[in-house]
Amino acid sequence: MKRIIIFAGLVAALLLSFAITLQSGGSAGSRHFLRSKAYRNSVHEDFEARRADGLEQFLVIPDGCTKAESEALEFLYAYMPLADAVDYTPEFYLRNVQESFRASKEMGWKVPEREFRHFVLPVRVNNENLDSSRTVFYGELKPRIKGLSMKDAILEVNHWCHEKVTYQPSDARTTSPLATMKNALGRCGEESTFCVAALRSVGIPARQVYTPRWAHTDDNHAWVEAWADGKWYFLGACEPEPVLNLGWFNAPASRAMLMHTKVFGKYDGPEEVVLQGPNYTEVNLTDNYARTAKVDFTVVDSQGTPVQDARVDFCIYNYAEFYPAVSKYTDADGRTFLSSGLGDLLVWASKDGSFGFAKASFGSDTEVTITIAGEEEAPEGVAARGFVNGRGPSQMGGIAPQERTFGGLSFEGLSLDIVPPPENVTLPEVTAEQREENNRRLAEEDAIRHAYEATFPTEGNEYVLRARGNWLTIEQFLEQAPDRERAEELLGNLSSKDLRDISLETLLDFYNGPGALDPRAENEFLWPYKGFFESVLTDSLKAELRNSEDVRRWVDANIELDDTPLAWRIPISPMGVWKLRRADSRSRNIFYVALSRTLGYAARINPVTGKVVSSRTEPRNLQGTLRLSWEPVAGIDNPKYYSHFTLSKLVDGRPQLLAFDEGEVDMGGGVDWANTFRNGCPIDNGRYLLVSGNRLSDGSVPVTMQFISVRRGETTVAPIVIRQPEDGVPVIGSFDSEQKFLPAGASEPVSLLSAVGRGYFVTALLEPGKEPTNHVLRDISAARSDLDAWGRPIVLLCETSEALSRLQSEIADGRYGPLPAACILGTVSDPLEHGSLPKVILSDTFNRVFFASEGYTIGLGDRLASTIVML
Repeated sequence: MKRIIIFAGLVAALLLSFAITLQSGGSAGSRHFLRSKAYRNSVHEDFEARRADGLEQFLVIPDGCTKAESEALEFLYAYMPLADAVDYTPEFYLRNVQESFRASKEMGWKVPEREFRHFVLPVRVNNENLDSSRTVFYGELKPRIKGLSMKDAILEVNHWCHEKVTYQPSDARTTSPLATMKNALGRCGEESTFCVAALRSVGIPARQVYTPRWAHTDDNHAWVEAWADGKWYFLGACEPEPVLNLGWFNAPASRAMLMHTKVFGKYDGPEEVVLQGPNYTEVNLTDNYARTAKVDFTVVDSQGTPVQDARVDFCIYNYAEFYPAVSKYTDADGRTFLSSGLGDLLVWASKDGSFGFAKASFGSDTEVTITIAGEEEAPEGVAARGFVNGRGPSQMGGIAPQERTFGGLSFEGLSLDIVPPPENVTLPEVTAEQREENNRRLAEEDAIRHAYEATFPTEGNEYVLRARGNWLTIEQFLEQAPDRERAEELLGNLSSKDLRDISLETLLDFYNGPGALDPRAENEFLWPYKGFFESVLTDSLKAELRNSEDVRRWVDANIELDDTPLAWRIPISPMGVWKLRRADSRSRNIFYVALSRTLGYAARINPVTGKVVSSRTEPRNLQGTLRLSWEPVAGIDNPKYYSHFTLSKLVDGRPQLLAFDEGEVDMGGGVDWANTFRNGCPIDNGRYLLVSGNRLSDGSVPVTMQFISVRRGETTVAPIVIRQPEDGVPVIGSFDSEQKFLPAGASEPVSLLSAVGRGYFVTALLEPGKEPTNHVLRDISAARSDLDAWGRPIVLLCETSEALSRLQSEIADGRYGPLPAACILGTVSDPLEHGSLPKVILSDTFNRVFFASEGYTIGLGDRLASTIVML
């Protein structure tokens, strides 16, 4: 045994030696990049199989490549998304490979091959369009981190990221790293993509970590893990802290149900594999942040026979839907498993149109069996509610039937209480000196970024102003477009994010091209496709395509549908689809819209259903009407989509959310009931799932599920049901209203009691510049009308005068929108004991606490407003 151990140690030493050799010159022509012959052969086979699958003209090894460069390119080609293969050139990838090898050689990090190939070499991080950021970033970062340890270099790279970018929510499309830097703004997905790109540019392995949805509040979050000296560490992207493994999200992450990452290619690391796709490996990282438990699941049919290859969706309640955060498939015995945070998930199993679901409580349940069946097979009385665990209404366990009259309607539904994991956070030690130095640097970096932002125009054309760092592109376009009215019509069809990263070439292409001045099909990156189509469409083909239905038939006949299961789907450009003559369904739909509009025909993708339509009106003969009734409850006069309810259509046994969005937001900006469903909304025939609930202050949610049938030409009426606490608003703690604070502009501190007078009031301890505080203030602004009607004081406190100055400046700049009139700003007089910031308390001057929120939360304004009316 001793000799085996010595041999294993020798192998490890040789592998480490290879890592060192590669970084100090492993790109030489005689050296392999993929050291293992077996792994190298496997990659080569996958590469050749992709070339043989119609990609020969795209997956090309340029002449003159070294052996290492060729092997690196083969690795990228073998596993990249289809869009990346057709929309970017071999020369683009070769430059990025060479930059990766250059950084490794010049920086000297000792990075093993596995971590290098999966977390340094790949250009793609998430769903952003690709760019040459690796070269740009390396040029800025190399002199800044040369000579530092890997851990110190990670911290320094994040300080550089903070100089360049700060947080601002926006729509779901992810801008490229260079576009994010150009505009100095990004939502969390863009900030983390930017930071990962920066770390990889200097040869440090990095990956984007996602919690697809929080369990205790709405929304999601993304951050970064970076590898140093054999270990992964985490950090908040563009939010530098004095040490690693520290961010504002430590506490909420300890309450999360799932955190994961997509790893490029076939990855054989130590983490739990959730899913192995043809070009990525999804791994579970929850154990890095929270206590977890494993539950085993068995899926059977109505006869009790195990179901192989059933899809099992693990769903987190978030934004009033059960969001499928991760999906797995059952083995030959109908089994699968998941490790998750210690809370509740709805687990939905389906195959070939049959489905079933169950609530799983991780930490208490160990095995759960789900029976799937079509509704015709469901036990008596269950078909109206859906097939739950294959059991009758009295046996559902955690999912209880509701049968009563509600809002004047006979109501049948299912109720379940969803409870998130408890907080269990451990923070790394930070000294006072470290914190003070980090704060000093943050202020300095803010000043650098603000100086850059000051170069943006502050007056003039509204589109130039909205374009931020891309303002010169918009200005040049307006100068070059002779018809100002036509030019502004085009710009008016673009979102703020489009204005910030669209190219002059694309603008001129749409301005000069035929057809409608509406570039966008959904939230894809905009390409200059009109001139391309004009150059490739023959006169005979144009004559053949006489209307949008002809275009639809031609696309169906000539563009092969490639919905490879589990593939990493990035939208292919319309030009790429034309060249490849193959696309996934989303890319083919975008292609159809692009081609139709180029030919002058009306075509669009319905923003609610995602279906392609060839006119501005839906085919009414395929639709019914859904009218939802609402009986107001305390605090909720007009329920909102995503805040209080959602609607999903059952397609092949799985719920597919209808996107009733409003505004340019990533998620959560939904329509209200009164304007959309009160008088009836036309929707397609079919079976629907209506989910409704209202999150309580502890993060739990009493949820109601209803299954609704909508029939052609008929009106279906159903109630929105939101279960309320039966005993009003309980007192949950105490708070000293005699505490002192220094109001803004005052010279002497006063007590909260003297400032607010007798009665109820809200106190918020904030941390300006951090994403959680940004959300809290935006939510308070969104609920301003209700809070103004209430009229009681809202005291917004900071811990330092510097933080208060920043808050006042950002409020004056309109960063959060108008706040309620009764807001009082100030600083705390004495250090307060607190956990995660921001901390928001609704209390009264008898020192009773009725509502409390700590750390990251979404929808706080609405939750405050709904609590206030019940007092």
